[in-house]
Formats: sequence, structure tokens, C-alpha cells
Amino acid sequence: MTYELSLMRRRNLARHVLLTVAFFAVIFVLAAAPVRAAAPEAPPTAQQPAPDLDAWSAAKRMGVGINIGNTLENTTTWETGWGNPPITKEHIQVLATLGFKVVRLPVAWDTYAHDGRIDPKKMEHVAEVVDWITSAGMFCVLNIHWDCGWIDSDDKKRFAATYHTFTPEAERKYQSYWSQIATYFANRDEHLVFEALNEESNFDGAGSDKQAHAVLGHVNQLFIDTVRGTGGNNAKRLLVIAGYNTDVVKTTSGNFVIPKDTVPHKLLLSVHYYTPWPFAGMTHDESWGKMRRTWGTGADIAELNGLLEKMKDFSAKHDIPVFIGEFGVDVSKDSDSRVRWMEAVAESALQRRMVPVLWEIGQEISRKPPIVISPEMASFLTDLKLVDPKDAEAPSQ
Repeated sequence: MTYELSLMRRRNLARHVLLTVAFFAVIFVLAAAPVRAAAPEAPPTAQQPAPDLDAWSAAKRMGVGINIGNTLENTTTWETGWGNPPITKEHIQVLATLGFKVVRLPVAWDTYAHDGRIDPKKMEHVAEVVDWITSAGMFCVLNIHWDCGWIDSDDKKRFAATYHTFTPEAERKYQSYWSQIATYFANRDEHLVFEALNEESNFDGAGSDKQAHAVLGHVNQLFIDTVRGTGGNNAKRLLVIAGYNTDVVKTTSGNFVIPKDTVPHKLLLSVHYYTPWPFAGMTHDESWGKMRRTWGTGADIAELNGLLEKMKDFSAKHDIPVFIGEFGVDVSKDSDSRVRWMEAVAESALQRRMVPVLWEIGQEISRKPPIVISPEMASFLTDLKLVDPKDAEAPSQ
């Protein structure tokens, strides 16, 4: 595979992919029909048929995914507080047209709850987006996201006395929210997947490393038991449990606790991948390290393969597929390096039967017309053959 594409080449790819996506988006709007079925979506009270799907088969079908980030999980103003427009059905169809098979939908629930009850209007809107995603033929992974860090008391000022612990209050809220969410969606089919939590699983306030992992084991078990107890299709729904801090090394340590489930082969394990952080996430130098603009040395590639091989071995040992719920690199970094890193992570994951899901916040794919795709995303889509290169290379009209 050729990584060293010129910037002009990338811009041409982006333009061609844009034309292809725009064509299909227009067809979608004119036809006004979902990809998977033309029939109206079933109301929440009607149980949808849900074929029995095991986690390994689901992971294979999910392929490469994408997040709709900085939107429903924002904690300032519902949906639009971090600068993105409301999610539209047309945007969801664009994601399907681009070849993504799974959409991760991060949501903040506690911030907008009233006396422990999820706002009904917000639940309805989340359900609307979920149904757009699944009607477009994609899986939707719905979670409880950061939400101001209440799950692991991840704010030292706000939670000074309980920092990095799972308090009794957090446990009550966590069980209640998952009961409300799972009950509402109990009759949706197998394309809806629940994810226990995001990265907020640092429970080192519990004491030793083993005790901290035991707390996360309890949280993951509470999630499974609560969802399963709501009945309907939740009795066999695919669930994603959280790795420790969603960190590969910490999760693959000997202390991680695999929870028990009442049905076999229905669990996936979530980790995130932003390694090396000085390249993927840092935008300026810090006292503890210097920001990197490039990636792709032999040592870089060896580090990636080593970490994902460690995750693969853990996955095989415990017979649980891996869901890389987030991977991404800051848009300020070197263009060639960004493409090289994104493709290398996705390919390395797919080769190991993992599900790589890009973190996207409206910078790579525009959220409103006109559709704009970054040159780096265009290269990623075509090189991984999510978009047919023949279509991407079609002459402009």
C-alpha cells in the first residue's frame, strides 16, 4: 500500500469521494427509504425480531466504525454545546455510504437527568438517532460517556473525598440509568449494542491495583446483570464491557476481572488506542514530554504491533473479541503521518479480528451540507477499500 501520497493527490481523492458520497446522499433523500428496510421503524413497544448473533460474528460484520463525538455526550448544551450541529438522518446515511458498518454513539445522561430520571425528550431523541443508524444497515453502540466523570469520581475538586472510587451514590445512579436505558430499548434488534462506560474506570482510590481492577469488575458485572434483567431482546443483546481505563497494558494485566454472563459469547471488550500520545493527542510540549508531529519509524510500527498482539493474546485466552472504541490523531499533525497511523492502526486491528472505531468530532467529515471530507480521511477510506477506489477515481462531472 502506498502511503506517501502528495497533498494534491489527497485533495483529489477527497473531491472524488465527496462526489460519490454526494451522489448517494441525493439518491437517499429522493428515495426517502432506509437501506435495510423500507418499512416504518417499529415503535418501542413492538419487539423486533433479533437473530441470535455471537460476539465474534458481530465483530467481523462491524468492520471499521466511526464515532459521532463531541455531540450527544457534551455537558454544556444538549447536542450542540461543543460546536457541532444536531445530528441528521442525512449525515447518518453519509456514514453508511462511506462504508462504515458500526457507529459508536457517546451520550451524557446524568448531566441532563432530573432527580435521577433521564429526560424523556432526550431519550426519545437518542432513540431517533439510534434508529437512523440501524435503519441504514449499521450497528449502533450506545454508551454512558464521560458525563463530568461521576462514575469514577474523576474530578479532584468536585469529588475530593471520593476521588477515583465507585461510590454508593454512583452505583445507585449507574444501575438506575442502565435500567432506564435498557428498558426503553429492550425491543430493538441485534444491531443495537450497549457499552458499559467510556474511559472513566480509574478506581485506584480503592487501594491496590488488584482492588482497583476488582471495582471495575463489579461495575462491568452490574452493567451485564442490569441489562439482562430488563428482558426483551436484552436477554441476549451484545454488550461491550470496559477495559481498565480502556488501556491495553492495564487491561491485559493479570488483575483484570472478566465478568460472568448468563448467555455465552455475547460480550466484547473495549480498549482505546492513542499511542504514542505525544503524536496522537499532544498539541504542545509539556514538562513531561515533547509533542510529535510525525509517526512511522520502525520503532513506531513495532510498538503498535506489540501492543495489539498483546491485546490479541488476551482476547484469545479469554475468548472475547476486542472493540477498539476510539482511535484517532489530532488534525494538526503531519498529513502523511496521520494517514499512515490511522491506516496502520485499522489494518493491524482488523488482522487480529478487532473492531477499530475512529474518533471523529466533525473535523474529518462535515456534519452539515456541503459535505466536506478531509484529504486524510479520503485516503483512509480508499486505501482500506471502504469506498471503492474506482468510484473515488471517477472523473469529476
